[in-house]
Amino acid sequence: MKVAAGQSWRQIYLNVGTIPFWGLHLAAIAGVVWLGFSWTGLLLAVALYYARMFFVTAGYHRYFSHRSFKMSRPMQFVFAIGASTTLQKGVLWWASHHRRHHRDSDTAADPHTPVHYGFWWSHLGWIVCRDFEDTNFDRVSDLATYPELRAINQLHMVPAVALAVVLFLIGGWHALIWGFAVSSVLLWHGTFTINSLTHVIGRRRYQTSDDSRNHWLLALITMGEGWHNNHHYYQRSTRQGFRWYEVDMSYYILKLMSWARLVRGLSEPPQHIVEGRGKRDRDKAALTAPSEELPKAA
Repeated sequence: MKVAAGQSWRQIYLNVGTIPFWGLHLAAIAGVVWLGFSWTGLLLAVALYYARMFFVTAGYHRYFSHRSFKMSRPMQFVFAIGASTTLQKGVLWWASHHRRHHRDSDTAADPHTPVHYGFWWSHLGWIVCRDFEDTNFDRVSDLATYPELRAINQLHMVPAVALAVVLFLIGGWHALIWGFAVSSVLLWHGTFTINSLTHVIGRRRYQTSDDSRNHWLLALITMGEGWHNNHHYYQRSTRQGFRWYEVDMSYYILKLMSWARLVRGLSEPPQHIVEGRGKRDRDKAALTAPSEELPKAA
């Protein structure tokens, strides 16, 4: 795979399709300058950052990409809506690209490896580049059987716009700027650190074929995703902080939800995996599991 073959820096980062991306950055900065700093605004931004980060980590990643736990069809739709409020494209798009990342991790075919293509490309270049706009439905055939998921994948901007409108109606410009613009920009870059930094900085507990690493700070920023070497070693686990001291907020919330019977079948790493005595899991089974592990499509 040749990344952005024949394209200049400007063609990748400054094309028509990137106007909303950079526009929201400008809106966040200009809005804060206009409104002035606000502790309540910052609190709102952080609250919505983590509320939506949960749907990135538990929804886009652990459920739709890896199917590491189960839920009902209505709850599946709720997770798809919640994930779409993060402005990170459709659930099928996200899952299809993430599954490719695991299949080809840190090879030249990996769409966002920093090992081959550097920090800026892996952090945001690949996601704003028009070469990766399409959804590969063959990689997510298990999810594409649901018409509601295909619809929300196509209309992925609608939940985010609806959130922005609700915030404006409730709290005016203050809520719109801090709760949507600032929060969304922080959420983008918080999520993107998993692509750009967790294959570069941190410690490698397990030997994997890629360069995935664990980093405690990135785990705090992303509600557990920073335990990336753990995840690449045993991808079917819902829990990514394998040790008791590895904080994994997304897993803790999912555990509470399982007690309330909102989700079920959370997967944990067996002890021999935690100790590094097991053969690492490339998640082949999880991505080709029988359809009855998902809620009925009809």
